[in-house]
Amino acid sequence: MISTDNLIIPEKTVRQIIKRFAYEIFENNFAEKEIVLVGVYDKGYQMASLIQDQLKEISDFSKIALVKLSVNKENPLSSEIQLDQPIDELSGKSVVLIDDVLNSGRTLVHCLKALMETDVKKIETVVLVDRSHKRFPVLANYKGYELSTTLDEHVEVKLDSDFGVYLY
Repeated sequence: MISTDNLIIPEKTVRQIIKRFAYEIFENNFAEKEIVLVGVYDKGYQMASLIQDQLKEISDFSKIALVKLSVNKENPLSSEIQLDQPIDELSGKSVVLIDDVLNSGRTLVHCLKALMETDVKKIETVVLVDRSHKRFPVLANYKGYELSTTLDEHVEVKLDSDFGVYLY
């Protein structure tokens, strides 16, 4: 059990943010027939699944695809970025890249580079927490919470047990 002393965003608020993400994504993509949610494994993928559930309730997209993107977040160049479907299947589609925390921007930049290996129609980005420590020129189109932290602090998103966002 995680101490609630470190809880900065409770479950109810996280779920409301995810619902807001779904509405904003729908509003900015309502003309599309199909949208692809690409979640950075594992927390980004969990968020993408929650957003997909919300989009199914509120939108009239004919298809909302969910794709898992695996990357070594500590060292993105150490291994290839992998999608659980062929990259060519994203061609001509609107893609939403989803991750839990935006810290330096390094992970999102490497993920975006991998997604640009095919001719996507457009790419938008979603993060639950933006820590404002940008070292790379990447911004989130949709962000849930902007949080100024020290470099020594750690933000942990929990989307299963102890649901919420914690700061250590």
